[in-house]
Amino acid sequence: MSLSILKTGALATVQDAGRYDGAQWGVPRSGVMDIPAWLIGNLLVGNQPDVAAIEITLGGFSARFDVDCVIAVTGAIAPVTLDKQTMGQWRSIRVRAGQTLRIGFAESGARLFLCVSGGVDVPMVIGARSTDLAGGFGGFAGRGLKAGDEVALGQAAGPAPDGWVRAPERGDVLRILPSTEWSAFTMAAHQTFLSEAWVVTPDANRMGARLAGLELPLAQPLEMTSHAVHPGVVQVPPSGQPILLLADAQTTGGYPKIAQVIRADLWRMGQFRPGETIRFVEVTLAEALDALSEQRHWLARLEMQLKWRV
Repeated sequence: MSLSILKTGALATVQDAGRYDGAQWGVPRSGVMDIPAWLIGNLLVGNQPDVAAIEITLGGFSARFDVDCVIAVTGAIAPVTLDKQTMGQWRSIRVRAGQTLRIGFAESGARLFLCVSGGVDVPMVIGARSTDLAGGFGGFAGRGLKAGDEVALGQAAGPAPDGWVRAPERGDVLRILPSTEWSAFTMAAHQTFLSEAWVVTPDANRMGARLAGLELPLAQPLEMTSHAVHPGVVQVPPSGQPILLLADAQTTGGYPKIAQVIRADLWRMGQFRPGETIRFVEVTLAEALDALSEQRHWLARLEMQLKWRV
């Protein structure tokens, strides 16, 4: 059972939740850039939530299936057709063997997720099926997919629901907590960071995104040794222009950290594209925990509702 890759667009990789236990060995987390979209996609096709899927950057993807299955396309909004018939996103789609799926270029958002009943069947490497592009391991031969690849599919775990989900709105705000070097920046830098509309530059990939705006000055020169970093950290290099670390971020860095995006908003980071603007809003730790709890309850309610539609 497999799907044949016909076209991949800018980048298509196999991803799951990622490697949360590899940082001690210098292994990046990797994994999907929009966890709720991936989780919901798996629920829509009857998978367990942690099954691997294909993450597609900006669309322009097509594939042919050699087996009957159920699919869902979630994440960014783009035209989706099955044998040239328009299909909706964020819903269960029944596919027959021999049919061809085409995903056009994203109209909003940056990353789409193709979830298939049974999931993408690639070997587990360091506890995950995610692709680590820098390390060249995991996923499909440690690389992005390309035309001609035959991607194995797993056995469906059970029936898929006949359902759909309303796509969450990304907005342009990321909620943050001050990070460990917050106090090393000037008061003016704090005000700028929280008031500026930061532009996502073309220098953006799965490792991180450089943002453009006013300079964020330190109160005084700061010498730092390398220290632990992770997705969601906002570093500020000597240029004063912040870098937002994403799923494939390195595990250590030497730049001062001005902020940390809260966990409930990490999915939003992966849906910004070059030229779009981001605003940061400071919240308290209690508010960050409440937001995460609310997100988890929302996902749990969706899972229960979809189970009733099988």
